[in-house]
Amino acid sequence: MSDVRCELGPQDRSFEERHDNVAIAVVLAGAFLYRSESGCSLMYPGSVLLGNAGACFECGHDHGTGDHCISFHFSRPLFEEIAASAAGSHRFRFPTTMLPAIRQLAAHVVNVEAAARRENPIYLEELSITLAESVLGLLSDDTRTCAHVSARDRRRTGDVVRHIEDNADQPLSLAGLASAAGMSKYHFLRSFRRVLGVTPYQLILNIRMRRAALALRTTSTRISAIAYEAGFGDLSTFNARFREMAGMTPQAFRKAFSQSMIRKSSWPSLTRPSYRFSGKIMRKQKAGA
Repeated sequence: MSDVRCELGPQDRSFEERHDNVAIAVVLAGAFLYRSESGCSLMYPGSVLLGNAGACFECGHDHGTGDHCISFHFSRPLFEEIAASAAGSHRFRFPTTMLPAIRQLAAHVVNVEAAARRENPIYLEELSITLAESVLGLLSDDTRTCAHVSARDRRRTGDVVRHIEDNADQPLSLAGLASAAGMSKYHFLRSFRRVLGVTPYQLILNIRMRRAALALRTTSTRISAIAYEAGFGDLSTFNARFREMAGMTPQAFRKAFSQSMIRKSSWPSLTRPSYRFSGKIMRKQKAGA
């Protein structure tokens, strides 16, 4: 596992790298362009980056400075073992560069971010296997391909992603976001969905819910305060949205995790595979920094 905190920006030239092992990375902050043999995607908070072993790739930062990812690297034998069970073939290769910030992956993103703060290698190992199983399960039932969009639309969408990330706790409107992108509402909505795989509302809700769920797991702050700080206008709306995504109330969610007794819910339970695991922090810095 690597906690990757990148400090590169638009003024820095991207360079080619290579995935030595299979990579599945959860994007926690920032926006960047990821290009590999499977296509080109704009990565953003809540999305999941996918890299095939041996594949070359580039990451560009035309959309702002810096990003933060938790990246899991799977040896080929281990990934083949997981793929044989979860996708039905040990020869499975990712057909796309990313999975968007969808409801089915929201719990995994929260779990990974919370666990990374505790720096517990065993727990992170368990989460990495569960995440891989879910990603493979989704892709084996789907034929996702990277949307072909213009560089200009990617750039403008990336600017809006940064704006949403910085202001997710504030009231946001489609008209305001479209204006920030310099597009009509219709063109903005269509382009946003093509670039990211989710609508503006879905991204805003995903960021708010992820931050709220993380606060529920890692703090003792009152639930009402968490709801307002995340950007929800009232507690009832927050409770309803949280129940839709987590399958339980915020109070039950906090209690279940505090007792480490999650069982049957839409939030994934943990298995205990016996694989060797190591973690490290990696930082990409500007030249001369």
